[in-house]
Amino acid sequence: MTDAPERPRSASSRRSRAEREEGVDAWASVLKVHAAVVPELDRRLQQAHGLPLTWYDVLLELNAAPDRRLTMSELGQRAVVSRTRVSRVVDELVKAGHVERAANPSDGRSAYAVLTAQGRGLLRAAAPTYLAGIEELFGRHLGDEATAVATALSRVLEAARG
Repeated sequence: MTDAPERPRSASSRRSRAEREEGVDAWASVLKVHAAVVPELDRRLQQAHGLPLTWYDVLLELNAAPDRRLTMSELGQRAVVSRTRVSRVVDELVKAGHVERAANPSDGRSAYAVLTAQGRGLLRAAAPTYLAGIEELFGRHLGDEATAVATALSRVLEAARG
């Protein structure tokens, strides 16, 4: 009787039970931190600037884009808000005068979301509140581990995006 050849094991099956449990604990911590920090950051931005965090995120992505404009599809890929919600957020920003919609000459089916001067001004005014909130609610608690946390989370994000 011969032994059957051993199948290659996946990366997750090579991890010990303790390592897998640590991964589950880390995931639970990410979810809990998100649930605690995001609403508080949103509250601070709304209180100080009348700006929901979802708006800030869209304005931030548009500000960082070439010519300060993105197609709705591009914005949906970059912004933290869900792809289905990004169109509604842009509609709200257009109504408030912070974003304009512009025709996409290379694709008549799509439009650009374009950051207005008013939107850029609001983003600049809100940035200190946003950055101070991140530091107070998140960054200062990481200490010497900030780079390790950022590196690990970047690896997870890269793997999730394929």
